[in-house]
Amino acid sequence: MENFTATYTDQYQLAMAQVYFNKGHKEHMAVFDYFFRELPFNGGYAIFSGLEELLEIIAGLRFSKEDIQFLKRQGFEDDFLEYLENFKFTGNIYSCKEGDVIFATRPILQIESNIIEAQIVETLLLNLLNFQTLIATKASRIRLVAGDCGLLDFGLRRAQATGGYFATRAAIIGGFDGTSNVVAGRDYDIPVSGTMAHSFVQSYDDELEAFRDFAKGRPEKCVLLVDTYNTLKSGIPNAITVAKEMEKRGDKLLAIRLDSGDLSYLAKESRRLLDEAGLDYVKIAASNQLDEFVIKSLLEQQAPIDIFGVGTNLVTGNPDAALDGVYKLAWSNGKPRIKISESISKVTLPHKKQVFRIKDKTGKCIGADAIGLASQNRIEEMFHPYEPYKSMKLDEFEQEPLLKPVMLNGKVVDKKRSLKEITEYSFKRLSELPIEYKRFNNPHIYKIGISKELREERDKLIRKFKNTF
Repeated sequence: MENFTATYTDQYQLAMAQVYFNKGHKEHMAVFDYFFRELPFNGGYAIFSGLEELLEIIAGLRFSKEDIQFLKRQGFEDDFLEYLENFKFTGNIYSCKEGDVIFATRPILQIESNIIEAQIVETLLLNLLNFQTLIATKASRIRLVAGDCGLLDFGLRRAQATGGYFATRAAIIGGFDGTSNVVAGRDYDIPVSGTMAHSFVQSYDDELEAFRDFAKGRPEKCVLLVDTYNTLKSGIPNAITVAKEMEKRGDKLLAIRLDSGDLSYLAKESRRLLDEAGLDYVKIAASNQLDEFVIKSLLEQQAPIDIFGVGTNLVTGNPDAALDGVYKLAWSNGKPRIKISESISKVTLPHKKQVFRIKDKTGKCIGADAIGLASQNRIEEMFHPYEPYKSMKLDEFEQEPLLKPVMLNGKVVDKKRSLKEITEYSFKRLSELPIEYKRFNNPHIYKIGISKELREERDKLIRKFKNTF
């Protein structure tokens, strides 16, 4: 939807790139890691989303003529701008698959390219992956509590501008069934669904007449909003009248929607009235500031709600608002690189790496990922990244390598999957995760460890720089 060019970046990326260019560093190869430090929503996992969009955009990323003219006005030098005129990403990307279950502090994706290319794509990468992963995770949490109930994304009007477009995509990966977002439905082949606004009913002098006209105009998948005036004394009785009239025409009312008030009480009373009228097939949809906790509460109260329309809290990732994904240099110009911090948890891991998911002999995930050097095929023992006396033997477990090539020499090598295929893969991977990591309150902590060899390389660099400065 968005027309991305290579100026979709931060100014300091280009400032650094010009210095690299002037110093003759444009052929220096670099490896950057993408990861995040804390799981969102105080949860036990996250759902990786946004990768296939990112790859498609990076493959075609260029500086337009307008971009070059603008950058010239910003004071960038002519020879550097000439280089940018022919810019394209020619590097490699290694990543876990989109839709996978991911965890904090371990690499999710690695960029391997010359350092200018790696810097220019950083902002775009963080922008797309952080946001979509946050929303897919929120959607997954909602799906976990909603069970078999229908879930619809109603968030476009409350999203941060055009972020609503990608929020819808991520919501589907996380487990939603459809959306009110028409353009996302068109582009991603997502089922589009909607009801009516209160203004439609208000525009008529009579609620019943409004319902009748809407039912005639939308005989298939007709949903009537029943709380404009009085849900139980007006909205439901009028909906019943229209439903009976639809039956005589050979049509069926799909659902009524509740958008205010005590949703549990109103759903129970609405269900009773509909059933007494012989309309047990009419579903009940609910909306209005829903999230995973409200839905959990409604279902615990046995509210007979069939469909939940979730808006603001989904597409804004409430209450977290952002995923703290970062992009850190691990290798450059033939040498491992590290960022030192007084906090050991913020010391980065050097070198190009591989991540292994640890499973038992039956293929069941045991709740651990191990990070090793890219040259390692197996890890015999993993160590806690920050607590040196904690370790775990891995020789009896299966180890699944997670970082696979998805782009080589600037070309996408992974077969493009449909949104449905990504969603199905995500459901599969989430089902492999033990239930303890999915609970909302005090989820079990997923173990992330590093190999002995990687730990030694990290500690060697820490000693070197501590002695240098």
